[in-house]
Amino acid sequence: MHRRLALLSTLTLVAGSVVLLLPAGGAQADARASAQVSLQARPKPAQHAAADSASEQRQVLTYWTERRMEAAPPLDAPRPQQGKGGLAADAGQPGEPTEGTPWTAPPTSAPSGGGAAAVQSARSPGEPWAGGGTVVRTTGRVFFTTQGRNASCSGSAVTSANKSVVLTAGHCVKLNGAFHTNWVFVPGYNAGNRPFGTWAATRLLTTPQWNASEDIGFDVAAAVVAPLQGKTLVDAVGGQGVAFNQQRRQQMYAFGYPAAAPYDGSKLIYCSGRAFDDFLLTDDLGLTCNMTGGSSGGPWMLNFNESTGLGTQNSVNSFKYNFAANWMFGPYFGNEAQAVYQAAQTTGAL
Repeated sequence: MHRRLALLSTLTLVAGSVVLLLPAGGAQADARASAQVSLQARPKPAQHAAADSASEQRQVLTYWTERRMEAAPPLDAPRPQQGKGGLAADAGQPGEPTEGTPWTAPPTSAPSGGGAAAVQSARSPGEPWAGGGTVVRTTGRVFFTTQGRNASCSGSAVTSANKSVVLTAGHCVKLNGAFHTNWVFVPGYNAGNRPFGTWAATRLLTTPQWNASEDIGFDVAAAVVAPLQGKTLVDAVGGQGVAFNQQRRQQMYAFGYPAAAPYDGSKLIYCSGRAFDDFLLTDDLGLTCNMTGGSSGGPWMLNFNESTGLGTQNSVNSFKYNFAANWMFGPYFGNEAQAVYQAAQTTGAL
């Protein structure tokens, strides 16, 4: 049965154009040690060089004017195709993420502490995040050029050895067979303001399943971003924790910058509730959530603390079925997602 989807990234047709703090001490050592874990048992991520020189980074940062960042209607998505998931056949059936030992890296608070967040609802289908906390610094908008046109997604700065990793969705780094260009991350984006600057990607990574066939069940990616004014991303904004191979059906908080109606991409939006399993065409997690185009790649977090704005990322906004606008789906963070993260955190940021 054919089921049309809507990717939650956004696409604009503008003429002529178109997220790791390591805690100090033992936690930092643990994260670095984990980066040395052999990845031989995990599928090797696909990697692509982005703006990996100072001159290219200057060009990318100059390109992204406020005007170019503001336009972004939704982009149509590929359909779930479990039959294309041959690279994960050892999981029990094609298309399922392989599962391994549970693993977690702790979050890192923002340098200034991020402020206190106001208490929000533990059950929300999609409302503005009214509080503060580190989450307003670590979550941001992602902008890039795809096939000659500009687009936007969402992303999150996470704890990592190089303090320079942004997690996002696979389609937010590559779509229709081509990696995106002009890729930047804008943490804390707020109505056109960029309080923590614009960070250019030096390398883009995604799962081999997304790279080979854009299998929606492996719609996970990472970007390594260059330092800005002598600081790494996590030193500037903090980093959310990250976890893989966790139990399903837990309480989750999802964040993003939806840009399609009724949202306009100017504010950080959140959803919260207990995750459920997709019983239709994928092995993804589901969440009751009304976020729309532009929220793709935004983080799903376990153990989220509203008073600090810190949690542990365990999925990303990925897709919706067009007949179920109130449901958001995100990939299970298994071995393939962990391999992407491990490769990203050991990559030099330049």
